[in-house]
Parts: sequence; structure tokens; C-alpha cells
Amino acid sequence: MKGLLKTAIRDNNPVISFESSRLMTRKGPVPDDDYTIPLGKADIKREGTDVTVVALAWLVHEALAAAEELAKEGISVEIVDPRTLVPLDREAIRNSVQKTGRLVIADEAGPTAGFSAEVAAVATEDAATFARLKAPVRRVCALQVPIPYSPVLENHVFPDRKRIIDGVREVLDGRKSAAA
Repeated sequence: MKGLLKTAIRDNNPVISFESSRLMTRKGPVPDDDYTIPLGKADIKREGTDVTVVALAWLVHEALAAAEELAKEGISVEIVDPRTLVPLDREAIRNSVQKTGRLVIADEAGPTAGFSAEVAAVATEDAATFARLKAPVRRVCALQVPIPYSPVLENHVFPDRKRIIDGVREVLDGRKSAAA
């Protein structure tokens, strides 16, 4: 976040930064040096060969946890963190999907008119990427309901590692999971 914010502040264009409330309490190392992360450059958080999971913010951590669990079953998951939405690193997403042939998109927003729809379009509008797909694209999004205030209900509405695992299994098996 530090590197992206520094880049945003130094950019001559207007920049909007959204933060996931679920990341507010997360702790980790923050480098002391002055560094930036380029806008529009995705980060491959984990290399994999069976399926690509594209996730943002808090769901990157959930996707990594899901990938660890799936690795125990011999399923190799590549995790792509776009880091920015505009510009979006379409090339990194296409390259990963062409490598794995399968795509699961994890998004805290609902499925309509959001990040997950844009990433699905990136994978399916490019003929070379579309031709490499071995299964339909699967979106793991928040439920299509108003976001509740209750933490218990909120946890039910937002996707998590279990729903990501179900989505991965669905694209690998080619059938709808019970949780979908």
C-alpha cells in the first residue's frame, strides 16, 4: 500500500484509492526506504499451473490461503494481484490465463458491473486467451444483497477462502459446486 500511495501522490493525474476495511487491522513489514510501485503493474503472488485466481486487497490473502489448502491436494493455483483497477494490467491476466487455461475471479463487490466482470471480459474478449480456456470463467463475489451491518451476516455475504476453493474445484471439475 505504501508504494502504491507514494506513486499515486506523485502522479499528475487524479487518483482515487480504495481501501478494504478487512485489511485495516492486518500487520506486516513496511520498508523504510522511499519506494514506489507502478500503477497498472500486477503482482504474481504465487506461481501455478492448473488455475489462475485474480483477487484484490483482502481477497488476495484469502486466495493465498486457499491455494495452500489446494496444494495439499496437488492443485497448483496461480494468484494474480492486479493492485490497480485503472490502469488494469490486462497483459498479466491474459498471460496467466493462457498458461493455466482456467480463471477464478475473487471480488468483494457483487457480480454486477464490477471488477469481476471487467476481468472476465479481459479473458474472454481476447481471442488468443479465450481459445486457451478449458472451462468457463468463475466469479466468486459478494452475494447480490445489500451489505449487512452485522459482522456475522457480513461474513456470510463476502467471499472467503472456502468459496474460492469451491470456485477452483468447479472450474477444474467442470461442474457447479454446491456452494455456488
